[in-house]
Amino acid sequence: MMSDQIVGVLLAGGLARRLGGGDKGLRKLAGKAVLDIIIERINGQVDQLILNANGDSARFSNYKMPVVADVVPDFAGPLAGVLTGLEWMRENQPNAKWLVSLPTDAPFIPLDLVTRLMDAISNGAEMACAKSAGRTHPVVGIWPVSLLEDLKHAMLVEDIRKVDRWTGRYNTVHVEFDIIPVDPFFNANRAEDFDEAERLYKLLHN
Repeated sequence: MMSDQIVGVLLAGGLARRLGGGDKGLRKLAGKAVLDIIIERINGQVDQLILNANGDSARFSNYKMPVVADVVPDFAGPLAGVLTGLEWMRENQPNAKWLVSLPTDAPFIPLDLVTRLMDAISNGAEMACAKSAGRTHPVVGIWPVSLLEDLKHAMLVEDIRKVDRWTGRYNTVHVEFDIIPVDPFFNANRAEDFDEAERLYKLLHN
């Protein structure tokens, strides 16, 4: 593990409208909750995991990690989850300098995600986000706790909600990941996406 401690935040704060509500991460894929699959893949890449989720945290009681609600009201999106993670870090892990954010609907995240993001920022970038097939994934990124107050001002004073609108202000590098055999950032937003996720999961594990 790198010398600077890294916290991972699993972003489950959305409303999952395209699935009719509920928690995408608790839906089953290959007999396991998607959240369990993601945790298996990110464990060992970070020093601690927290879960950003709104509402009754009891539904995640099986998970032995802190469950933290958005510090910004009204389901303000993934950027609010990043801010929440940074605030939690400052209060609970003052030695941690980096936050890695992950969606809870992407069950194929790379096993070398954090290493590659950290390598990218070692060349002078302020933060890094993932990219695949020419498409950026702003929610999959690494964020410095040093920009916490900047992000708080952007959200609470300037009412910024789009991740890339904020990251565009900084030296942000996009790290390209291979999509063969599977796009590692495939996300299951709709019911039909889970059928495709089942197929991809079998492709990876057979």
